[in-house]
Order: sequence, then C-alpha cells, then structure tokens
Amino acid sequence: MAPNPVKVRRRAGQPPRHSAVTESPGARLGLMAIAFAFLALFLLLPLVSVFVEAFRKGAGEYIASLVEPDALAAIRLTLTVAAIAVPLNLVFGVAAAWAIAKFEFKGKAFLTTLIDLPFSISPVISGLVFVLLFGAQSVLGSWLRSHGVEILFAVPGIVLATIFVTFPFVARELIPLMQEQGTGDEEAALSLGANGWQTFWYVTLPNIKWGLLYGTLLCNARAMGEFGAVSVVSGHIRGLTNTMPLHVEILYNEYNFVAAFAVASLLALLALVTLVLKSLLEMRYSAELAAS
Repeated sequence: MAPNPVKVRRRAGQPPRHSAVTESPGARLGLMAIAFAFLALFLLLPLVSVFVEAFRKGAGEYIASLVEPDALAAIRLTLTVAAIAVPLNLVFGVAAAWAIAKFEFKGKAFLTTLIDLPFSISPVISGLVFVLLFGAQSVLGSWLRSHGVEILFAVPGIVLATIFVTFPFVARELIPLMQEQGTGDEEAALSLGANGWQTFWYVTLPNIKWGLLYGTLLCNARAMGEFGAVSVVSGHIRGLTNTMPLHVEILYNEYNFVAAFAVASLLALLALVTLVLKSLLEMRYSAELAAS
C-alpha cells in the first residue's frame, strides 16, 4: 500500500500543504471581500438604482405609474401567464424527471437532450419557431384562424412561448436529485403493497420537495421576466399583449423613465418576495432540509 503523503511530509518535518478549508484567515477574508464586492457592484447597485429612479418624482408619481390602465393590464397578463405556465411545467418536470431517473427505456438520452433544448437556443429563435408554426402563412395557423382560434399576437401565443423557455427548470433540478436517490425507496414501498400513486405521494414527493420548490421558484422568476420569446409572439399591443417586461421597454423608449422604472421595480419586488418566501421556508424547515 502506498504511504500517505501527508504523514510522510509530517515525518520529514515539512508543513502540510494548504487545502481549501485550511487557508489563512487573510486569504479567506480576501475571497469574501471579492465576493461581496462583486455582488454589490453587479447585483445590489443596479437593484438600488431601479428603486431610486422609480421614486425620483415622489411616491405619488410612482403609484400613478402602476395604476395606469396599460400598466395594470401588463401586470395582470404577466401574473396570468405565470399562473398557467408554472403549474404546467411543474407537472411536466416531475413526470419527465421520474421517467428519466427511475426507468430505463429507448430514447432516454434523446429526451434528456430535448429538455435542455431551450437552454441552448436564443429565446428570440424560440419565438420565431412559433411564428413559423402558427403564422398566417402556415398550414396550422391558417386552419386555426379559420376556426376562430388566435395564437399569435394573443394570450395563447404568449403562454406557449413562456412554457417553452421555462420548461427545463423544474426537470433539470429534479433529474440529478432523483438519480442520486435511486429507486430503493420506491421498490420498498411497492413491495409492501403501495400502489403507484401512494408511492409517489408518500415516498417520492417528500424526497424531492426541496428540489421541486427550488425549480418552481426559478421557473416562476423566468416566466415573469421573459422578454425575447414573448416579444416576438406578442405583437406589442398595449393593454392586451404587453407583459411587464415589454411594457417597461415601451415606456423607456418613450422616455417615460419614471414609469418604466416603477414597473421594473414591481418586477424586482416580485422576485424579492419569491426569494423571501424561499428563505422563510428554509428557516422553518431548516432541520429537515439539513437532514435531506
């Protein structure tokens, strides 16, 4: 058996080599300072700037910008699209992760590649794909329009584009987690007489709930903030098909900076609320989270 290099160095009177957990206090403080400086420069400073610009003309102007009819319509549409896309992606993500992690079948690698597809192409290209599929010149689009179904430049197109760009988030969080857990717990439950639904509800779901929560939060944040794909399929119809990011762009291009930053600050607040909820859940169930 080869000798332990650390013991050999100690016998020779040489100091042990530093590892990542035995760096000097100065090195640790330096790394922490770099990390905090980076976060302050690229995260906190832009976030503070958004709120400073939003309240530049006072709270009255800020509130007036948010209760303006087009802004309210954009807020409602953003929340509606997220409320549709996130649950659908949650169901798809759990089903896809369960199939990939727990079963062996032909086409498994291909399915995994398809799940990663939205990460590898531009959201604008994703929107153009839907234009090709449902545009007036396409066979499918003309047939749908003849039956009174509008996809492009309407809410269904925005929902489809949002689902496409956000569906990997839940699945990619759960697949490695479920693969690491293996199938032992499920096999034990089935051998004790549980059916498939009972096995999922009482065994699989408790084991993946933190990964599921994290994936859902990421999916929700991306759904509310998606710009590229939605911009292509929405048509930018004020009061009808503009989500909050699109409304911010229009206001900014019109040099209405206070209103633009007011809506942007609301988007930031929604993201912060999501983050706070996640932190509260982690604090509430910290012991259980550490055990898992």
